[in-house]
Amino acid sequence: MRPLKLLTILVAILFVAPAVATAGWWSFVDRPGTWRSADWSSSGMLPAAPVTDEAAVYVFAARTGGLKGAFSVHSWIVLKRPGSARYERYDKVGWGSPIRRDGWAADGRWYSNPPEIVAMAQGARAVDLLPAMDAAIASYPWSHSGDYRIWPGPNSNSFVAHVLRQVPALGATLPPNAAGRDYAPGVASFDLAPDGRDLHVTLNGLAGFALGARSGLELHFLGLVAGVDIARPAVKIPAFGRVPLWPGS
Repeated sequence: MRPLKLLTILVAILFVAPAVATAGWWSFVDRPGTWRSADWSSSGMLPAAPVTDEAAVYVFAARTGGLKGAFSVHSWIVLKRPGSARYERYDKVGWGSPIRRDGWAADGRWYSNPPEIVAMAQGARAVDLLPAMDAAIASYPWSHSGDYRIWPGPNSNSFVAHVLRQVPALGATLPPNAAGRDYAPGVASFDLAPDGRDLHVTLNGLAGFALGARSGLELHFLGLVAGVDIARPAVKIPAFGRVPLWPGS
């Protein structure tokens, strides 16, 4: 029984304690009581009138609503094509058309919570990425009505994580508190990124690990993620998110 006891203690320290502490913090955060009373307007992070000739790719994330906001963010993708004067936003949601296009402002708040930019590319680099982004969005396997499950997935973050894995040139992973990002079908999944620089192993998104240039070192348990970011030094705290070890990392 000793190994089991040690494993229980490790899980409690790495996952349970941070999640409980984050839930306690979230209980004091002022937030809307209902979907209808929430603020979904633009956060002002992107220019309201983008330059027509420029191209850009953005990945956004913001805390979601209700109790689940203590444990997870909602993520989405924004594309700006050269020659276009508008943004295109793509979300996976659990109601209506599962892959929702332009359902909200490109940089909109989510349940009144301000978003952060997880990753971005602009100019010539964005132009090069756009075809791969389009292909990855179109190839998402759970894109039909009914193909949504809050936990362990596939959910909104499973969609964005799929796109990021298919487009490793963007060099991004979702925040550790993007529950559902590690979902994979079947009992077990072994996934090596197309560029060979990230390894993701999971048991139906419930337990597993990730290792690589983009992921750093991660341990996964019931949708919670603990780990360290090596390329941009940071600690990944379950439910709370990514904490840089110094400014700009």
